[in-house]
Amino acid sequence: MSTSSPRQTFSNPSVPFAGTILGGLSPGEMVLVQGSVPSDADRFQVDFMCGSSVKPRADVAFHFNPRLLKSCIVCNALQKECWGREEIWKKMPFAAGTVFELIILILKDQFKVAVNGVHVLEFKYRVEIGRVDTICVSGKVKVQAVGVVPPSPIAVSPAASRTNQDAGMNPIVSLSGDLSVPFRGQLVKGLNVGRSVAVRGQTNQNAHSFCVNLRGSSGSDIAFHLNPRLKKEVFVRNSFLSECWGPEETQLASFPFASGQYFEMIILCDAKSFRVAVNGLHQLDYKHRVQDLTLLDQVEVLGDVSLLDVKVL
Repeated sequence: MSTSSPRQTFSNPSVPFAGTILGGLSPGEMVLVQGSVPSDADRFQVDFMCGSSVKPRADVAFHFNPRLLKSCIVCNALQKECWGREEIWKKMPFAAGTVFELIILILKDQFKVAVNGVHVLEFKYRVEIGRVDTICVSGKVKVQAVGVVPPSPIAVSPAASRTNQDAGMNPIVSLSGDLSVPFRGQLVKGLNVGRSVAVRGQTNQNAHSFCVNLRGSSGSDIAFHLNPRLKKEVFVRNSFLSECWGPEETQLASFPFASGQYFEMIILCDAKSFRVAVNGLHQLDYKHRVQDLTLLDQVEVLGDVSLLDVKVL
């Protein structure tokens, strides 16, 4: 699993597979499917179901059906044994004879799907998400693992929470709490080598830019400023120290963000640098310009973005 701490995992299940999702699904959670597509595959499907009844057939809240020979993905929902209107995407992120990681994000009003770190599609709910309790995988596909990953907040002490509230900041809370932007939350005991900060969110429609800052609570210094500028497709990195910006870093092989799309950014604190991955793919390294990492006790998010989850790994 590329995302840490799944609350439930099915390892090497035989296909066709049906597994009960303990406690159902909630907004902010992700379902990960890691597997491979056989060389002779024509299609397979992943279904989010309301029970496992065969007769009458259980409702299907989300039917995800890649059809390799037609190079498209068909999505639908089944209610009272009747299929609804098909939604067809002329995309094919799967290839016969290759491995894949499928990520399905559960939002308040829709499923969001990414394959191998790249956003693919959205499917608005036609069946209430609270009814879903079963995941099924069938067709020509091999599955190594299926995991259900919950949103997980950064730990924050009561004293830190009160300090944030008194200062007009948002404490870091679970998804059901206040994750409004601008956002600033307390990193208990600051950062140290080996810890990561994970930010999951969605850029706004027609977004221009947003930023994630790792900073100290005292003073105005920003040790690590990450600033994706979507209109220009430039990912700026910098530090603001002693009231001055340093030299910008912008070099990147490709720009990993798009307006209106889900993202997961993980910032790993290494011995000599911050290492940044977006949607499961490593993007860049940024050498430390501040040596005492324990002073970095706040994470700040600003700009054209909605937050789903912020946590320390």
